[in-house]
Amino acid sequence: MQAVPVRATAIPSVTDALRAVESLLLSSGQRTARRNAWTAVLEDRRRAKDRVETEYVLEAAADHRS
Repeated sequence: MQAVPVRATAIPSVTDALRAVESLLLSSGQRTARRNAWTAVLEDRRRAKDRVETEYVLEAAADHRS
């Protein structure tokens, strides 16, 4: 009896599926614009987090001096 070769087929992730749908629905320019907008959102979130952390450090330093 011979063993049947097994094929390893990767199951696409949700991200892969969404990118496939995106490529069908949007032109490349629209995809680029959407990705740039998302990058800007992530950068804004990072800056907001940094600002909160800086305020915390400054308040702690001010309380320490008092």
